Amino acid sequence: MMQTLQATALEDGKEDRHFVTALARGLEVLSCFRTGDKALGNQEIAKRCKLPKSTVSRLTYTLTKLGYLIQLEESGKYRLGTSTLALGSYMMARLDVKQMAKPMMQELAEFAKATVSLGTRDRLAMLYVENFRSSAALTLSVDVGSRIPLLSSALGRAYLAEISPAERVELLERFREYDEQAWPSIQSSINTALEDYRALGCTRSFGDLQAHVNGIAVAFNPGGGLPVMAISCAGPAFSLSQEFLLNEVRPRLIEMARKLQASAGRT
Repeated sequence: MMQTLQATALEDGKEDRHFVTALARGLEVLSCFRTGDKALGNQEIAKRCKLPKSTVSRLTYTLTKLGYLIQLEESGKYRLGTSTLALGSYMMARLDVKQMAKPMMQELAEFAKATVSLGTRDRLAMLYVENFRSSAALTLSVDVGSRIPLLSSALGRAYLAEISPAERVELLERFREYDEQAWPSIQSSINTALEDYRALGCTRSFGDLQAHVNGIAVAFNPGGGLPVMAISCAGPAFSLSQEFLLNEVRPRLIEMARKLQASAGRT
């Protein structure tokens, strides 16, 4: 579903005369690599990007010449190159809010014996930019750079609750256009998330993203031209109850977001 939604967004961009389709397609190729992928061939990339294989072949050739991809001699497949790493490293180094969040995230992870994550939207998904796990043996394992569904995660729901109504309508419209049949259920879950945010100050995902996984999240505006970000605390339901999350973790998570937004406003 994620790749199809991204392909739909690319098609929509063609109606904008300022939209450079070739550039968009090249970026789609780079973004189709996921955590855990060792290498991808042109056929796999074409399938994920919903592009003709001949088009993908030209894109991967160009991206390899520029250092954004590396072609493996033994298989002919591609992996992300050093130019991509340089871009990501520069961005992460400039993300001051991430540095400010680290000690608070680690403290909360140990308190809750859970995983605390910082993320923001990457097109139609949420992207992890920082994670801290408790030293407890049984916690969730998530990687920086990996993506999770926006609509069913506490992280994504908090992001939706924090952005402006106009941004939210525009974003949700893309999901509605993709699956009209599922839209009533999606709309109901998002309305519930918005009500949670107004009443509780956080969003919830209790078994929605993954069965037997509980999580809550709070979003904030980091300022400095950066997009809205969200912080979540999640873990296995048998060790992280809904009651503990709402009664003990929630006020701490809200206070963390408040401090990060206030600190960002001074930088």
